Amino acid sequence: MVRLKNGFWSRLWSNVCRWNYSFWQWYKSIYVGRPWYVKAVSGLCTMVVSVILLLIAVDINFLWLFGKSPSINEIMHPKTNNASYVYSADGVLLCKYYDENRTPVKYNQVNPLFFKALVDTEDERFYSHHGVDYTGMLAAVKDYVIHRHARGASTITQQLVKNMFKVRSTNRGLLGHVPGFGILISKIKEWILATKVELFYDKQDIITMYANTVDFGNNAFGIKTAARTYYNTTPDSLTLDQCAVLVGLLKATSSYNPRSNPERSQWRRNVVLWNMVTHGDLLQARYNEMKNEPTQLHINIETPNDGRALYFRNAVHDEMQAWCEENDVDFYTDGLKIYTTVDSRVQEHAEEAVMQQMYQVQHNFERRWGSDPCWVDNKGDSIPGFPQQVLRTTDYYKQMVSRFPHNPDSVNHYMNTPHKMKLFMYDRDRRTGRIVAGYREVNMSPIDSVRHMLHFMHCGLVAIEPRTGFVRAWVGDIDYTTWKYDKVKSMRQPGSTFKLFVYSAAMESGMTPCSTERDDYLSMNVFNEQKNQWEQYTPRNANGDFSGQDMSLRQAFVQSINVVAVRTGTDERVGMEKVRKTAQAMGIKSPLVPMKATEAKPSLCLGAMDVNLLELTNAYGTVANYGKEHDPVLVTKIVRVEPDGSETVLYNYKDRQQEEQAISPQSAFYMQQMLMAGITDAGGTSNNLESWVGPYMRSTDFGGKTGTSQNHSDAWFVGVTPNLVAGVWVGGEYRSIHFTSTQGQGGKTAMPICGAFFEKVFQDSRLRPSYTGRFVSLGLPPSSYDCDPQPVVRNDEPADEPAMQEVTDSLGAGEPGAEGDLGNLGAEGTQQQAPAAAEEPGAENPAGNNGGHKRHNNAGGGSNATPPAGQPSTGNEPQRKK
Repeated sequence: MVRLKNGFWSRLWSNVCRWNYSFWQWYKSIYVGRPWYVKAVSGLCTMVVSVILLLIAVDINFLWLFGKSPSINEIMHPKTNNASYVYSADGVLLCKYYDENRTPVKYNQVNPLFFKALVDTEDERFYSHHGVDYTGMLAAVKDYVIHRHARGASTITQQLVKNMFKVRSTNRGLLGHVPGFGILISKIKEWILATKVELFYDKQDIITMYANTVDFGNNAFGIKTAARTYYNTTPDSLTLDQCAVLVGLLKATSSYNPRSNPERSQWRRNVVLWNMVTHGDLLQARYNEMKNEPTQLHINIETPNDGRALYFRNAVHDEMQAWCEENDVDFYTDGLKIYTTVDSRVQEHAEEAVMQQMYQVQHNFERRWGSDPCWVDNKGDSIPGFPQQVLRTTDYYKQMVSRFPHNPDSVNHYMNTPHKMKLFMYDRDRRTGRIVAGYREVNMSPIDSVRHMLHFMHCGLVAIEPRTGFVRAWVGDIDYTTWKYDKVKSMRQPGSTFKLFVYSAAMESGMTPCSTERDDYLSMNVFNEQKNQWEQYTPRNANGDFSGQDMSLRQAFVQSINVVAVRTGTDERVGMEKVRKTAQAMGIKSPLVPMKATEAKPSLCLGAMDVNLLELTNAYGTVANYGKEHDPVLVTKIVRVEPDGSETVLYNYKDRQQEEQAISPQSAFYMQQMLMAGITDAGGTSNNLESWVGPYMRSTDFGGKTGTSQNHSDAWFVGVTPNLVAGVWVGGEYRSIHFTSTQGQGGKTAMPICGAFFEKVFQDSRLRPSYTGRFVSLGLPPSSYDCDPQPVVRNDEPADEPAMQEVTDSLGAGEPGAEGDLGNLGAEGTQQQAPAAAEEPGAENPAGNNGGHKRHNNAGGGSNATPPAGQPSTGNEPQRKK
């Protein structure tokens, strides 16, 4: 023993020792020389006091030996993991967040037969005991002594405590890690907590909480989810047979599962029914009628991938993550109602448009590449070992490496060994005729599956209301089950869609759409930070030629003339820094300066810096909103449902919404007119949008801008109306995967998707009134924006700027790999699509044929652009039915 120092602690220790010695002497005197009956009574009292002291020690976690128990406050306000529901703006349930798929119900929302079956089977003395069934415990001891097999003695209250407070898996204390002590301590805690629960709740509350927390198997937690999972019904509509099956499940959710073990489930159901007979809750004649009847199931097992707008669900979680951390909120456990801005009808049209048009895009891509490697460098040569590099990023490869850390041959063996897997494929719904996602099982090795996956083109679509910033549709890719990576938020080069900001900055500098700039050879010195030297920068038009003439900014924007865009953005005109600041003010949040650079580069004017589809579409909405910018709104309100049924509002978007004037209304109006001119002016890159929206142009203003990055790696289109803006991106999973011809241009891949989407929205009589409208004139003289174009040779996108964009053979050149396993192009066929207008590099439409005059719209509908005389049609875009 360590010698204690003099002072307080020394005196305290001396007193404790003296008290302990005195108590021991007194306790011995009770037994020494006393009659046997005195000793017996003393021993019994000692046992009772010891049990009481043990219970107190366990409850207070004496010396941290037993683990912390729930407090009184936690018992009175128990927290269970409930699913949160995500609702659309039109009140449709989109999807759910959950760790445990549970939704609580009230006592009167459950068929009373369920509670009778539950009590008769699991706890026949439920209404007479106070949390612990001592009679049942003694019976269990007797059975063990006589038959060496003890019956279960846990009450419903104890099972509730075990489910709600996880006493067997958490807070075990120091003794809980000693073999044999853990289960004893857990049982003692259950007894203590069950007694406390009985003090604070009545029997009706206890049995309801039990029904809401218990696990029924197949990821069904609680009676409401179980009723929906096994019978596709509600708890109050459950039949006697169904109640008995669900109660029977509680003994062993796997052994008595009606889906996987129907015979054992029926036997267990009959045990439950007989228990009801013996307790007077069911007539034996009724039992005899039911015992041989099979159970009719209507299985509807939910998974985390079920629901609608799943890319949007993930985006909502990411958007609100910081708020959740600040306010101690968890979407997956708190049982919230999350009201979002997505409209289920608009979302459905967006998904249909994507599938309908991407089927044709994939068909064209397959025609170009077939089974040949589609991963190529800047010179068009196949990148050696590219699929193997992608394979090394997959979870399966990492699992094999972890399993065989020093045996690469074994890893290689498994990477080349075929096994069963599901493939994505485009399919056609036989009932509606629509293109939908389908799947088929094949035998394929992991490396072959990667090669197969890389041959798929991908897409993102987002639609935003410019006045409010409400996101009405969000499609992150063609199939969430196969590809989890959200293309709406992937970073890619916007190409000529970025010219919107160049000309917006020009309007802010006092220019107008009718201001002119020369389309001529341009060369300037640009400092390359990576090489630490000055280099000559020479922007090129897509066809490699220049008209050598002055043209209006309107015409240059409409026909997407690269040289004019760069010349306008130079320091002698607007200035690159002003272009960058204007873009960021309008809604571009991504950095627009190269990582090692100190200033913006001229190639910024041609979209050489990465942005994502969401911010680009929102920035276009700033133009439609007369220069007012606000962040996209995904969530309008979050509420928590209290135990009494009331709702507490935790979040309201109005408390956080901010709107700023990014550009003047006059500049925004000028850009509206230029976007509209892309459809109406001859030679415009967006001419063909009229093929879809022509019938609605009599009552609604439409505009748009195409964009294509170098090597056709990224194809873009942003469509604009006064009340709805839609952006579309199309491309490969990696930038080295792309078309090698004009088939990969924004006007031939992205614009048809946007056009089909607008067409579906405006065909919907429920939505058309909300989105019909025209831009409001600001009283500006038409001569400032309605100028006749000059007949010049048409030159347009993409921004072919190798100094700023380089496709390499490293995986870093693209976005993260596909998270799914496989995909596949289904049966070949031809999807109706608008004919491609002659646009972008290599398009065969000399402007001399029609470039000198405006094209006037037909009031009765849209018009088709046809190849000029002597020029053949591509044959890949079948004529769209009128």
